[in-house]
Amino acid sequence: MKHRLFTACIGAMAATIAMAAESDARFASFPAYEGSDLELLVDSSGTHFTLWSPEAEAAQVLLYPTDRNSAAEDTLAMLRAESGTWRASVPSRLYGKFYTFRVKHAGRWLDETPGVWAKAVGTNGKRAAIIDFAGTNPDGWNEDRGPEVKNITDAVIYEMHHRDMSMHPTSGIVHKGKFLALTERGTRTPEGEATGIDHLKELGVTHVHILPSYDYNSVDEANLPSNGYNWGYDPQNYNAPEGSYSTNPADPAVRVREMKEMVKALHDAGIGVVMDVVYNHTAENDGSNFSLTAPGYYYRHNADGSYSDASGCGNETASERRQMADFIVNSVKYWAKEYHIDGFRFDLMAIHDTATMDRVASELKKINPSIFVYGEGWTAGASPLDAGRRALKENVAKMQGIAVFSDDIRDAVKGHYSNAADRGFATGKPGNEETVKIGIVGSTAHPQVDYSKGNNSKFAYASSPAQIINYVSCHDDLMLTDKLAASMPGSMPEQRMRAARLAQTIVFTSQGTPFMWSGEEIFRDKKGVHNSYKSPDSINAIDWSLKHANRGQFDYYRELIALRKAHPAFRMTDASEVARNIVFDKVAQPNLISYSIKNHANGDEWKEIKIVFNGSGEPVDVKVPRADWIVIAEDGRLKSDGLGTSRGGRLTVAPVSALILARTK
Repeated sequence: MKHRLFTACIGAMAATIAMAAESDARFASFPAYEGSDLELLVDSSGTHFTLWSPEAEAAQVLLYPTDRNSAAEDTLAMLRAESGTWRASVPSRLYGKFYTFRVKHAGRWLDETPGVWAKAVGTNGKRAAIIDFAGTNPDGWNEDRGPEVKNITDAVIYEMHHRDMSMHPTSGIVHKGKFLALTERGTRTPEGEATGIDHLKELGVTHVHILPSYDYNSVDEANLPSNGYNWGYDPQNYNAPEGSYSTNPADPAVRVREMKEMVKALHDAGIGVVMDVVYNHTAENDGSNFSLTAPGYYYRHNADGSYSDASGCGNETASERRQMADFIVNSVKYWAKEYHIDGFRFDLMAIHDTATMDRVASELKKINPSIFVYGEGWTAGASPLDAGRRALKENVAKMQGIAVFSDDIRDAVKGHYSNAADRGFATGKPGNEETVKIGIVGSTAHPQVDYSKGNNSKFAYASSPAQIINYVSCHDDLMLTDKLAASMPGSMPEQRMRAARLAQTIVFTSQGTPFMWSGEEIFRDKKGVHNSYKSPDSINAIDWSLKHANRGQFDYYRELIALRKAHPAFRMTDASEVARNIVFDKVAQPNLISYSIKNHANGDEWKEIKIVFNGSGEPVDVKVPRADWIVIAEDGRLKSDGLGTSRGGRLTVAPVSALILARTK
């Protein structure tokens, strides 16, 4: 009996695997369409609709007078065309109209969809819109340019959410929670401190990484007074701006124009814009625009036909299929061209294949050499895509022009992300020194770094520090302020601020690109909520009164950023230069790292920079060669042009602090 059951199970398993293989082969046989007119084209001859749906038995375009609550005023039958497409045209420009597609598949008509390529949508993104994009450009848009960036390591990235930056009453910002919030100049707290875009400029960051700004699923745009909050990692319409961030979600042109106004205002302030993109999954499964257009094609499936779920959100997209890869590549190109976006952060990037990510970086560089691309080099679950093809952090050296987040430096400096109580190097836990050193050299090979002692990585996976994003905190998990509170029970705020300074000093002086979460420079928290993706503004909004109360913390961050920007020694891009110019000192004490950056590294005016990190709670004496040193950081203080001078010798490094010295000869 057991033998028969086993045989039956094996037979069923083989059948489902065969079915999955058959589906993959079927999808691989679909023709790819490489034209630039998918979805909608308006020209002198009229309005033209094109839909890619190879297995559709019939297709229609439904035309509407409004974005919702109206019946279709016309239905256009689409005709089968080349490369799996369907087409329909009308001999007039239908500006101001809305539309949806509907396809017949396997004998039944599927629900309406705005299509996968909708670039303008109405309320809640259910109907696509026909607008004149030229009319959405702000004054001076044709001359608008983001900051020039020679190497990604020259960037200082500040991650933020639209609502977090402006919703608090102390922000002084009028357009709270909107794209336009970052166009307002001269905003101040009641104490007179700069907020919003003026704050960003004062801080000195080069780029803002804004959480998803495309049209997402979870906030009801028809009921904005409810103040619904979400991070936006639930994609609906990838190529249209989110309506809740506009002043009028029902007007598609307003969304587009106001997002462009935000980008231009940031560019005018010398700040680039990084767009957070989530092509790895969709908010819905069978009801997504992908599924309603070409059922099954855009997703990976398990052997039993169910959706594979490497995203942890119910599905994962199949970037290895040509039309999905083309969608990702053409979508980022569209944002770069139409909205002048300066960089892209890929959510759960390892769900995508390395070949697609290489295409992304290559095509974007053709548009703007200053654009850069980075992402999460991991998945949230198992995937049928072979690990060797995934855009994992371990595979970053196989890709060109792509960077990955370093979980090595993150967990080693502050403690493991999954254990709130766990401490790290900056909070007194011994044993993390070698992993911090991995972060210091940007995960590249170094003769003095023993990767076998690394906590997360056991080999030098980066071929250049330009492939590494260093951070200790982001929107995910406990932000740094909350992590310090959880792991340092009984400590005073001043002690935790000191630990934060040390942690960020490690990040900003390490090779790679520094990245920080908004508001940490004024020591804001999220009241201990580790996954605040739908928490209210009372949890997520930055209380700007903290800037005055914690002005010393802000000034430290500002000086730290200025230090990095002024000295290319912290921004090397060649692994051999890192190995040659960074020399670690032999130290016996736990929670102590001492090293030098030598040889006028990367053309720096400073011949040598001596850096000592003391993560312990006790002062430590170190020997520094006799020379004319400029004291840059000491005992929790930092000034980019110097606090004073020192002759070296035996120096004391205060507890939980960095000592940074520099000499020109």
